[in-house]
Amino acid sequence: MNTVLTQELIRFNGLINTIRNSLKDLKKAIKGEVLLSAQLEDALKSLLDGKVPALWKGKSYPSLKPLGGYVVDLKQRLEFFQTWIDKGLP
Repeated sequence: MNTVLTQELIRFNGLINTIRNSLKDLKKAIKGEVLLSAQLEDALKSLLDGKVPALWKGKSYPSLKPLGGYVVDLKQRLEFFQTWIDKGLP
């Protein structure tokens, strides 16, 4: 695998893990199973406002898009990486 691709996949895996874990924790906090930390509360407020949470931005690529556009862009980037893995260099 290409060095650049490997580095990007490591970064994106960290971002996806951060997104997944924060959403799982938010779900538990909303159910009352865990306490809502200040960091999770900020993430919840950002999500409700349609913004990318600062928690995600810390692990993310630079983007000024609102939440909806950010998610679409993230999905397209992940599809690009999958194509790169499956079919070789673009």
